[in-house]
Amino acid sequence: MPPRKSKKKKKSPRPARNEHGGPKSARRHAATKSPVPKPNRKPTGDLFQALVDVQARLRAPGGCPWDRQQTHATLKTFLIEETYEVLDALESGNSQELAEELGDLLLQILFHADLALEAGTFDISDVITGIHDKMIRRHPHVFGNVKADTPAEVLKNWAQLKAQEKLAASGETAAEKPIAPSALDGVPRSLPALLEAYQLTRRAAQVGFDWETVDGIFDKMQEETSELRAALKASPPRKDNPPIGEAAEEEIGDILFVAVNLARFLGYDPEVALKKSNLKFKSRFQLMEKVALQSGVSLAQLSKVELEVLWESAKIKSKSPAEPVSQP
Repeated sequence: MPPRKSKKKKKSPRPARNEHGGPKSARRHAATKSPVPKPNRKPTGDLFQALVDVQARLRAPGGCPWDRQQTHATLKTFLIEETYEVLDALESGNSQELAEELGDLLLQILFHADLALEAGTFDISDVITGIHDKMIRRHPHVFGNVKADTPAEVLKNWAQLKAQEKLAASGETAAEKPIAPSALDGVPRSLPALLEAYQLTRRAAQVGFDWETVDGIFDKMQEETSELRAALKASPPRKDNPPIGEAAEEEIGDILFVAVNLARFLGYDPEVALKKSNLKFKSRFQLMEKVALQSGVSLAQLSKVELEVLWESAKIKSKSPAEPVSQP
C-alpha cells in the first residue's frame, strides 16, 4: 500500500508538550534491547515529576483556561483520539512520531489523575502503585515460585489471579458467593463491538474454551454464512427497502463474531487488521478516482464493468514488490 502521509496536527487546543520518553512497559522490557544512554539526560523519575508539576500548574488558579475547564467527561474524546494516534504511529514505523504520541497519551493519564486528586479520590501515585503491585501479583512465575513456561500458561494464570482478586475485592468468600466470578467480567459493554468481541473470545480462550484447530472456525464461518443465506431467502432484501429483519441481522453479527474469533485464533488483533484493510481500500478507491479524473470523468459516470476494470487496475498498481500480483 502507498506510504502514509504525515499526520495532521490535532484540532483541539492543547498545551505544548516538551517532555517525552520514559521506561518501556514491563511486559516488553526484557525482550527488547536497552536504549543507548543519552548524555545529560535527567533521571526518568525527575522527568516524570516535572511533567506532573507542569500539568498541575496548568490546572491551578492562573493556569490555562482550557485545561481548567476540562472534566473526566470532556476528556473522553481526547483519550480515544490519542490512543488511535498511537496506533497510527505504530503502523507508520516512525519512532519519533511514536514517542510523541505516547507522550500525548501519557498526558491524558496525568490529566485524569490530576482531576481525581482535586476531587480527593486518588492521585498519580495511586495509579503507579496500583499497576506496579498488580504486575508483581500477576507475574508469580517471575516474582514468585509459580511455574509458567508458555505464554498460554501465563495468560491462564493471569485470568485465574484476576478472578481471585475480584472475589477478594467483593468482600465475600467463595462459599458465600452464589456464583463464581465470570471470566468475562470486566469487559465493558461500552467498548466498540469489534474490540468487545475480541476481548470476550480472548478471555474465554484463556480458560480453555477455544477451537482445537483453525479448520473448526472456517467450518463455523461456513455454517453462519449458510444461515444468513437462509434468512435472506425467507425475507429477500430489496434495494428500496434495506432492512431485512432481525434474523438476518443476527446472522450478520454471528459472521462478524466468527471473523473476530478467526483473527484472534491466528494471533492477529481484528481492529488492527481491519484498520489496515480500510486503509488499503481507501488508497485503491482514491487511485480509481484519480485515474477516472485523468480521463475526464467521475466514478459515478462509469458502468459497473468499467468500475471493476478500474478496481482491478488499482489493485495491481498498489501491490508492493514483495506481494504477488495474483493474490486476491
